[in-house]
Amino acid sequence: MTSAFRTTRRTKELLRREIPGTAGVLADPHDFAAMRRYRTFPFQDHTRYLRHLEDHLRTRTAQGMRTSLALFDPAAYAEYCAELGIDPDSIDSRARYTGELAATGATLPYAGEPLPQLLPLLVEETGRQAVWDTAATRLAEAGTCQECGADLSHTAFALATQALKELLDGLGDGTHHLVCSIPAGPPPLLAALRVTSEEGRHSLAESPSLTFCTVLAAGIAHRTPGGIVSRSTRPEPRPEATTPHDTVRGWTLRDGWPEPLTAAQVFTAYCTDAETGDPIPPEPHVDHTEGFPLTRPPETHHC
Repeated sequence: MTSAFRTTRRTKELLRREIPGTAGVLADPHDFAAMRRYRTFPFQDHTRYLRHLEDHLRTRTAQGMRTSLALFDPAAYAEYCAELGIDPDSIDSRARYTGELAATGATLPYAGEPLPQLLPLLVEETGRQAVWDTAATRLAEAGTCQECGADLSHTAFALATQALKELLDGLGDGTHHLVCSIPAGPPPLLAALRVTSEEGRHSLAESPSLTFCTVLAAGIAHRTPGGIVSRSTRPEPRPEATTPHDTVRGWTLRDGWPEPLTAAQVFTAYCTDAETGDPIPPEPHVDHTEGFPLTRPPETHHC
């Protein structure tokens, strides 16, 4: 039996113990390096670890076994073990933590895709889940209206849903990328949403739209400042244009409702470095246009 064969077989055995049904993936080399301090963590090289992991996942898939992927965070894992009083230098502890991720964290199903293709999506989904968790907590803290007793979180979410619908209806046909930003401590809450609209029908994913509305609702409920930026690509370029033009619009949260920015305000916001305040050259083929008014429901004046 060759040394390479023994190494491969042992790696597969270790991976079977590490992956009870959900694989906690160390997507980042720094996270991988942090796990190497544990004696029971058997892997030495991040690239080889990902290659062996992908081989093992494909084998499970070929055998009809379902596997989901979750992002493994060494710092959160250490805190988890400290809270429960369990040994972090243990395969069983890692499997237990991964099981918690499967129940409460962001996961993606694995269906044979190359890991380099899937990992960016997993990182994005994990970030989206974290934003939703924070926004949902912030929204729940809104409580009830002292004047009418209404549940402010419920009211604010309904208003956010209505605002999003009006935005999409007003933007019309095309591909739209919307970003909602609400200050909630460093860093601010950011939710991005990609929508394709055609003849009044809007195609959008459920999870990103839920996160977008939750972040917007948190800003509405607490009357915080914030804003929405949309970037739209027309389905066809203008006749005189050789390339499609993008249109950027903006709104600011004022008294719990998105109010349109002027074209000059949109240009300034979009062409200014958020960290340094320095101007950024405008992109070619991008029109900076004023936002359009959204119908303010009567509830925003009372609650």
